[in-house]
Amino acid sequence: MRKRLFPACLLAAFAMSAAGEARADACPTAKDEIATDRPDVTNSSLVVPTGSLQSENGVNVSARDGGRNIDGTNSRWRLGVAPCLELLVDVPTYFANVRAPGNSGFSDVAPAVKWQVSPVPGKIDLSLVFGMALPTGAVDIAGRGAQPYLQMPWSWELHDGWGVSGMLTEFFRPAELTTKRITETTFVIEKKVTEKASLFVEYVGDYPENAGPSVLLNSGGVFRLSPTQQVDFHVAFGLNHNAPSYIAGVGYSFRFDGLFAGPPR
Repeated sequence: MRKRLFPACLLAAFAMSAAGEARADACPTAKDEIATDRPDVTNSSLVVPTGSLQSENGVNVSARDGGRNIDGTNSRWRLGVAPCLELLVDVPTYFANVRAPGNSGFSDVAPAVKWQVSPVPGKIDLSLVFGMALPTGAVDIAGRGAQPYLQMPWSWELHDGWGVSGMLTEFFRPAELTTKRITETTFVIEKKVTEKASLFVEYVGDYPENAGPSVLLNSGGVFRLSPTQQVDFHVAFGLNHNAPSYIAGVGYSFRFDGLFAGPPR
């Protein structure tokens, strides 16, 4: 039981220790460039500026156990409601099985709250997220019942355009019969190659309760068309038999500023 509670307690400990370091003037504003939660699995450690609405979208092709699937639009809507605070929602994605084995159907809708509690000592940006997947999708795609999760994305900018980031997530699945909890860890190395483009390599590990892990190596890049628009791509390969054989995808994201009052700053 102690092992099961440790990751959740770790998230709570970080929240309490970092709360004293949060400063509204350190969080993003409309003057900052777009920062998205895609195409890597690791989400941005930064929130959306206050009064900004950000839409992140993509399409993937994947293979597992000989089957093929296409899923889209993988849309996440993010709204900055206060300094260092955003509301976000993952809208249902449709998974189309184009080659058996596999299933077709929609995923759940999943609202969440994200609080940026950074920077903390050492110039590490850190956010805390609490969300819940609501039972609106197909059981074969999304699983059973409501599924809350706790998440902690972080990032650290190094020198010469290099940076590292990662994320710890605890998924809770109380309605499932066997795997009631999944711990996910990620780690990313990123390099800014131009003022508008960057590349990354990412490790993604899912560790279900009472089951073997799933491990992926993900890589890709982003290109900013403007300070508020971005295109991206990624290709991932499974590193063990529990992971998908591959996942490849492209995406487009954009941001609208100044929704609450006055023109964009």
